[in-house]
Amino acid sequence: MKTKLWAAAMIAALGTASPAQVPDPATPKVDAAAPVPVEVFATLPAVESPALSPDGTRIAAKMAVGGKQYLVVRPLTGGGKPVMMPVPEKTDVNWWRWVGNDWLAVGLGAQQILYGEEYYITRTLAVAADMKKSNRLGWTEAGLRADDVIWTATDGTPRLLLAKQTGIESMADIYPSVFEYDLSTGRGKRVVTGMSNVFNWYADPSGAVRMGWQYNDDAGRGSLLYRPGATGTFHSIAVQKRGDDRSIVTPLVFRADGSAVAIDDSDGRDAVYELSLPDLKVGKRLFGLDRYDVDGVIRNGAGNDIDGYRVTDRWSRVEWVNPTLRKVQAEMDKAVGTRRADVVSWSADRTKLLVEVGGASQAGGLYYFDTGYGTMVRIGWNNDQLKNRALSPVKTVTYTARDGKPIEAVLTLPRNRPARSLPLIVMPHGGPFARDAEGWDWWVQYLAESGYAVIQPNYRGSSGYGKEFARLGEGQWGLSMQDDLDDAAAYLVKDGIADPKRMCMIGASYGGYAAMRAAQRGGAYKCTISYAGVSDLEAMRRYDSRFLMAKTRANWLKKQAPDFRAVSPRFGAANFSIPILLVHGAEDKRVPVKQSRMMASALKDAGKPYEYLEQPLADHHFSRGEDRLEFLKRMKTFLDRYNPA
Repeated sequence: MKTKLWAAAMIAALGTASPAQVPDPATPKVDAAAPVPVEVFATLPAVESPALSPDGTRIAAKMAVGGKQYLVVRPLTGGGKPVMMPVPEKTDVNWWRWVGNDWLAVGLGAQQILYGEEYYITRTLAVAADMKKSNRLGWTEAGLRADDVIWTATDGTPRLLLAKQTGIESMADIYPSVFEYDLSTGRGKRVVTGMSNVFNWYADPSGAVRMGWQYNDDAGRGSLLYRPGATGTFHSIAVQKRGDDRSIVTPLVFRADGSAVAIDDSDGRDAVYELSLPDLKVGKRLFGLDRYDVDGVIRNGAGNDIDGYRVTDRWSRVEWVNPTLRKVQAEMDKAVGTRRADVVSWSADRTKLLVEVGGASQAGGLYYFDTGYGTMVRIGWNNDQLKNRALSPVKTVTYTARDGKPIEAVLTLPRNRPARSLPLIVMPHGGPFARDAEGWDWWVQYLAESGYAVIQPNYRGSSGYGKEFARLGEGQWGLSMQDDLDDAAAYLVKDGIADPKRMCMIGASYGGYAAMRAAQRGGAYKCTISYAGVSDLEAMRRYDSRFLMAKTRANWLKKQAPDFRAVSPRFGAANFSIPILLVHGAEDKRVPVKQSRMMASALKDAGKPYEYLEQPLADHHFSRGEDRLEFLKRMKTFLDRYNPA
């Protein structure tokens, strides 16, 4: 198959941007004293992942319009109406980034049939902020992946560096090269040619490509390539220890003085350190937490140092280094009281901010803060029906697993009900290398509004608690990780909060797998619900083999579950002892819908009680309001039958 023909098919699938006015949705009224109806919880967030333009005059975000999400640019000053970028069905808008004040780089993705197999293909589109013009960045000479933006200009010009595969017909095409593009014209030039086994490139603040991550999938070992400037030959400066993907400390920020900033876990938890180049010697510890990992760093406006650190303990927030922003944060925290003010985007000069104000019990809203005027202006509510209404209370608890390991969990208790003998939902997070923290969760709050206590355990193998806690999950999928979930339920029963005769497990993705596994293992649960769960780990390994680093992915999965068949619920259908509801979106690109279809078929053959709902247009992330509503209603009907509140 010729790359040219394949690229043409991709262009037809992804389409182009065209301007459209964003209609004003109707805003139903809700009586604050009445129970909140299910339709309110199913409403898509009004604004998702907002990004402020460098000059602070526009917002680009996913916004809910008619129950669907669209990429929208909304002016904040000078009048003008919002405009949105429509895309074809079955095309994802994965990310967006301002490049100057008048252009956006947008990452798109879609499934395509290639050599008889489905592959997920990505492209980068340049879109004018007024949505009147768009340019495809190197689409006609691109492979499966063409959306890795490694640098954007900070001088106001619409320039970026894009690392992309140039085709699919040879390994030389598959190893990504780096191109510089001008978004206003769509023209680009190659600045670094792809090198064998180099799949990731890194640039410094000036736009010089300085590093490449070289990884041999067959050998399972990587190395860091480096050069001191914009030209010259790349040399290996570090080789990964076999089986240890964290043994090389990789620079995150290239400083103006020639040093770097990196995250290192040599003391057991991710913390931020100074790093010398090119010897990668770890220096002064700049920031860290006693009990938790640091999530990441926030660069300054020039991109050559640190403005702050993104952290999560009980909830997510920023610890600012920038003295002005640290003062602003303190003033906002004081102003919002028991709510939380989280700065999510900022102008290039850091004088204009987008701030989410809310809490774990409040959907809250998005605010615009101009530090020159010292006032916050609400842009919109996250949920127009709920506004700032406080619902069920949320707190962090710690319980002890059966082997003595302390486990943190997020506990939500239904409002206006005594916290005694409540029906319980155990809700494991996906990932599983992820974690739950105190934050607004429409799904959890709906369950609490329905009368259930909900506990979200950060079982062993979860992220954020250091490398040793993460390693405790290796080899324990469906085993000790599952025990941690059961121990969360036992903790609440012992404390008198949960009724031992009214407990159910509900989860999505890995959490959906855990729900299947709970039904297979039996125990105290009355029922389980799986959304987009994995039922067959070997089939999941085969699906993942279509992507890059297939051997590494397979080795990682084998480390998590050495015996695929023993812990794959599909092969234990005969042991299911309680009813299960399986829900899956046919457009799920992360966990294929086949995983739930196979589970349903196995349960049918075994004569076990189950229900199956397949949503034809749903994806892995509940990005359509009608899919959320259908799911919540079906979930409630199932719970009313088997574990009523």
